[in-house]
Amino acid sequence: MFTEILLKYINPKCIYRNCLQNNSPALFTFINCTNDITQIRCIKKHWNPKFKKERGAKVIKMKLPSFEDKDEDSTKLDKEQMRSHMKEYGFVPQKHWSERLSFLSCTPLIFESYIAPEGDGKYSTITKEGAKQKFTFLEKKSKSLLAIRKIKTFDDAFKTSDFVEEAIDIYKNAHNALAAKDKEKLLQYVTETAYPKMIHNMMDKTIHWKFLESLEPARVVHARNTDVITKENIFAQITVRFHTQQILAIYDRFGRLMQGSEILKKDVLEYIVFEKHLSNEYGIWRIHGKIIPSWMTPTDISEGTYVLPKEKHDLVPTEPPPVEATLVENTPKDATTTQSL
Repeated sequence: MFTEILLKYINPKCIYRNCLQNNSPALFTFINCTNDITQIRCIKKHWNPKFKKERGAKVIKMKLPSFEDKDEDSTKLDKEQMRSHMKEYGFVPQKHWSERLSFLSCTPLIFESYIAPEGDGKYSTITKEGAKQKFTFLEKKSKSLLAIRKIKTFDDAFKTSDFVEEAIDIYKNAHNALAAKDKEKLLQYVTETAYPKMIHNMMDKTIHWKFLESLEPARVVHARNTDVITKENIFAQITVRFHTQQILAIYDRFGRLMQGSEILKKDVLEYIVFEKHLSNEYGIWRIHGKIIPSWMTPTDISEGTYVLPKEKHDLVPTEPPPVEATLVENTPKDATTTQSL
């Protein structure tokens, strides 16, 4: 009785559409709706949810290539036309990369070069000047010790005593390769920075060089390291003091002696800088440069001789000889005899 009275005021409606769209089971609910709502029998939804976006776009406009237009040649298009064509089809134009690989095998200069004390190699340690040089050397040794400690972090077997022997061998092999003009072998003992300095003005020269002995044991006087571009890319430089006896003779292309002598031996004091790329696993010690103190007297080098070119004299124009003189001088004797006859 109660349900009949309730149905007079409430109309039962079965809403299938909203339930199916929400993928929920069909539920029968009784709601109070107005009389203008009509029941929908069919659902405007495809049974397969795949390709929903493609079905929404009924027509896709595509620009097909025109094969009949033979006048347009893609190889003869300029940059702006090519860019517009690629932009039309959604292609990103290729970027022109101007990068190139670079490898740093050595540094371009000597950083924090060693300042040699004046009169080095002349004073004994017993004298006042020699003791003063020894004191200043110990004072500047702290930075070198820190640099050597940094080198040992990359090379555990590094020792200054062993390095000095290696430096002497590198020094001898580099100068022997220079005298033999073996450029490939020279690059094994010399860096790319020192290479053009060593072979400068070597053409058409004959070099005789010989290492005799060491007057004083070679020793490490300076050591520094620095990073290039990045903090992990580290280079090390060690300055070694050499006090030796050598023989050097340089001849020009005509066999004339330019400098030195093959008989006389001379005492040579040098400060050679060796460099190594510590970050490179296969890095080796090579000669990087030479420190020449300001107080050291430079050696005299003979000047090259050349053949002077021949002087070109300007031609002075001369007047032509008179006509009568030419006729008299050029007339043969036979012609005069015939005229007399």
